[in-house]
Amino acid sequence: MSLKPIPALAGLLDVADRYDAVLCDVWGVLHNGREAFRDASDALVAYRKRGGVVVLITNAPRPNAPIREQLLQFGVDPEAFDAVVTSGDVTMGLIGERIGEPVHHIGPERDLSLFATVERRTGAAAKLASLSDAAYVVCTGLVDDVIETVGDYEAALRHIAANRIPFICANPDLIVHRGDQLVYCAGALAQRLVEIDGEVIYCGKPHAPIYGATLKAAERAAGRPLDKRRVLAIGDGMRTDIAGAVGQGLDTLFVVAGIHAQAAREHGLDGFFAREELWPTLTIETLKP
Repeated sequence: MSLKPIPALAGLLDVADRYDAVLCDVWGVLHNGREAFRDASDALVAYRKRGGVVVLITNAPRPNAPIREQLLQFGVDPEAFDAVVTSGDVTMGLIGERIGEPVHHIGPERDLSLFATVERRTGAAAKLASLSDAAYVVCTGLVDDVIETVGDYEAALRHIAANRIPFICANPDLIVHRGDQLVYCAGALAQRLVEIDGEVIYCGKPHAPIYGATLKAAERAAGRPLDKRRVLAIGDGMRTDIAGAVGQGLDTLFVVAGIHAQAAREHGLDGFFAREELWPTLTIETLKP
């Protein structure tokens, strides 16, 4: 529990001297699914010019290369980050470990890049199968998140739970903003599966594997080991970004005008944090220099 007021920053550079590296969320902090937030991009550029390392950490269920390309297309400055680590990167490791087993994919066709990348790296192709023939499931999202809801997958999820089929969730996010629209993510399906006693393996935030990979990427960029007390995690999601970083012993910067903006306004920040039973180290309205 927070025993004193949580400092609100005017800009990231207010605390740049306190941190050697930043682990920054992407969706909701750097872009809205359609275009970059220019101030946020500029903030990370300015921080790197001061000597800091920036690794983007995202629950995107695809390899980091297409996410990097997408960021640049949205208008994120290429000088804003040193590396990108995705939930998809962690998922590929799990697919590689089970490469000989039939796998059923739940998600849009664009996410098949996960399996193609594993094949390029290992020389072995994943055995894509129907749900009835699968030894495990990889879920990267809803097949069509524009029109589908979690309810459309009830029968499939009940089959998975009843047959104790391992379910790899490549994106633990529940919902995200795409422009002004809210869309369901793989985490919403995983949440429902847990409710009906299914087995879920999470690859992204708030779970430890993605933080281990991200901290390693930050140390490679810095060229030396990093003291976790001098690493700051930035994000707008309480159950993913903030909870995950707190669980790893990292300081956190909560972006107020993100996915929880309405709840923060309705309850006030103190009330919102108390409701969540989670308190960040710092807050900022939007990420800016």
